[in-house]
Amino acid sequence: MVASDSHGERSALATNNLKKLTISLPTCPSEFDFSDVFGPLTPHFSGQSPPSSSSSSAAFPGGDGNPPVIHTRSHSYVGPSPRYGPSSALPFPDIHEDEIQETEGEEEDDETRKKIGPEDFEIMRVVGKGAFGKVFQVRQKGDVEGDGIFAMKVMRKDTIIKNKHVDYMKAERDILTKVVNPFVVQLRYSFQTKSKLYLILDFVNGGHLFFHLYRQGIFSEDQARFYTAEIVSAVSHLHNCGIVHRDLKPENILVDVDGHVMLTDFGLAKEIDESSRSNSMCGTTEYMAPEILQSKGHNKDADWWSIGILLYEMLTGQPPFTHPNRQKLQQRIIQEKVKLPPFLSTEAHSLLKGLLQKEPSRRLGSGPSDGDAIKKHKWFQSINWKKLEAREIQPKFRPDVNGKECIANFDKCWTTMPADDSPASTPTAGEHFQGYTYVAPNPWLSSK
Repeated sequence: MVASDSHGERSALATNNLKKLTISLPTCPSEFDFSDVFGPLTPHFSGQSPPSSSSSSAAFPGGDGNPPVIHTRSHSYVGPSPRYGPSSALPFPDIHEDEIQETEGEEEDDETRKKIGPEDFEIMRVVGKGAFGKVFQVRQKGDVEGDGIFAMKVMRKDTIIKNKHVDYMKAERDILTKVVNPFVVQLRYSFQTKSKLYLILDFVNGGHLFFHLYRQGIFSEDQARFYTAEIVSAVSHLHNCGIVHRDLKPENILVDVDGHVMLTDFGLAKEIDESSRSNSMCGTTEYMAPEILQSKGHNKDADWWSIGILLYEMLTGQPPFTHPNRQKLQQRIIQEKVKLPPFLSTEAHSLLKGLLQKEPSRRLGSGPSDGDAIKKHKWFQSINWKKLEAREIQPKFRPDVNGKECIANFDKCWTTMPADDSPASTPTAGEHFQGYTYVAPNPWLSSK
């Protein structure tokens, strides 16, 4: 049961957290060049200091092929950037010299699938950019189902190759082709020209979960339960497909026009089988599991820790472990106990304790039961999982969206930029993107 004065305590906590939080919008450059996207980027903070929970952006040392640790929390590619500007480009695995070149006119195995390319999309406006790409709102030309509005992520091949991002770009595309879930942003097409890679994704314009969390201060347990249940459903599906997300945070969770969450940004995702572990140091520090920070090797259990941090932030307004110094933040995550606010219900306490077990083998969701163990927890007793996964539970909150083309929830810094797909040089050392082209074959993915 919640204490009788819980409402007052929650309001006081929300007010206190909001006073501590600094929202820093990135400044817009007067001109944009793709080198700004793929080269080292320094976050811009409109005359203010960055929030205390992060330190300045830095590349992971060593160049040993590890994915990056994100020290500046960056926004995903489809949505606004309420807290930070783009994060730095970081080292990626080396390119293998024996990779086979793929030409612009690659052959499709299924001759019934229509060839698709950049000429099939009308660029409407810029909706974001990050360390690895620039994203446009586009409209598909011709006779298409629905309104044909998508997000188009564009990446330059020459810069990808130069900065050794090839393996990561391929992995993101490969993972997206394998995931079909009502709570995951869907890949509709991928294709390439001689100079660029393109991903065509669902256009989700309801804003980031963080955007709405900041505006409300904290979520009620009912609202947090609904969002967490949909996230658990999506992550369980990823794990069943042998995929670990590894960068779950509010900035990588979008809210669609109906109020459902949509998981996005698979830039750090990895395919890991049941018996394997990854030793990569990767993720966003506040959400990284202790075993990742300690380089003990990690698997899907690391995602359940991140969901525990997410839930804690939804219910209290900030992550459980924060510190302006990165090393001290890591020490807190590894050593300190989680302090649970007294205004939360006994069931919420129990779930958070289960998810935030520092020893992975004791963590709720570990072992073969995976997400099923979490779904059975008493905090989720009111959730009808079959109806939830069929999107039959109506969200109590719906974002303010005026039509599919609405960009009100996107940062004006991007939407006011010239909507130009800038020219790029063709790599001279050959191509490394065989099999990149993809057309979603499932009729379920057609635009609505």
